[in-house]
Amino acid sequence: MREAAPAKVNLFLHVTGRRADGYHLLDSLAVFGPAADMLHAAPADTLGLSLEGPFGAGLAAEPDNLVLRAARALGGQGAALRLEKQLPVASGIGGGSADAAAALRLLNRLWALGLDADALRAHALPLGADVPVCVQSRPTRMQGVGEVMAPAPSMPAGVALLLVNPRIPLATPAVFRARQGGFSPPATLPDAWPDAHAMAAGLARCTNDLQAAAISLCPPIADVLAAISAQPGCLLARMSGSGATCFGIFADAAAAHLAALAMPRAWWSAAGPLAEPPA
Repeated sequence: MREAAPAKVNLFLHVTGRRADGYHLLDSLAVFGPAADMLHAAPADTLGLSLEGPFGAGLAAEPDNLVLRAARALGGQGAALRLEKQLPVASGIGGGSADAAAALRLLNRLWALGLDADALRAHALPLGADVPVCVQSRPTRMQGVGEVMAPAPSMPAGVALLLVNPRIPLATPAVFRARQGGFSPPATLPDAWPDAHAMAAGLARCTNDLQAAAISLCPPIADVLAAISAQPGCLLARMSGSGATCFGIFADAAAAHLAALAMPRAWWSAAGPLAEPPA
């Protein structure tokens, strides 16, 4: 059995406040795709995890690995888990959270637990603020520290993304520490965007409040944004999450794929339509 763990892309990210415990309050629109890790599972007497793929060496199959923590959250029965790590590590696209969410969905099937989406999200929340939204892996408005979720505007047909990362990991806490300035108000979003051009125009009125801080720590992000913006058909270029992955919005997948071919080979890139939500 296997389960895809698609990349989570923050189309905007407003830092709206800070709680007394130090956690920042956010407002963001998350979508998924077009790249994913892949988690495989088979019955076994004990619980174990192996790692492979181009970014597998950047992780360790240790007890605090999010996939193993997700498995233990469901009871920790036996399973032989194998994670194909295709997404860059510490890259602002929720790879670890997506892997944990995929583990919850996959082991729910393997172990025939019969948990519904609400129950899986309840198990997901203690694993991290991004894990519940990754459980459903569909466009979602996220607020609070990530635990407040609401439906996203309807996405235009055919809209596609280009994802680009300079292969430089960037730690989220460091980016938040480097952020300067005050807080932003929540975004005003419509119920739907009629097409990709309207979507990009609406999102252009929003920001990623972590982008400047991330560039100060990782200047190549500015080069990535410039390269994406220069591609024919790019409607908007912005950093996702805390970086260093950036994205471009395109009206169709063909234009996004052509743009990916133009990126330097030293960078990681992926292009295509938004991911379909898991069944």
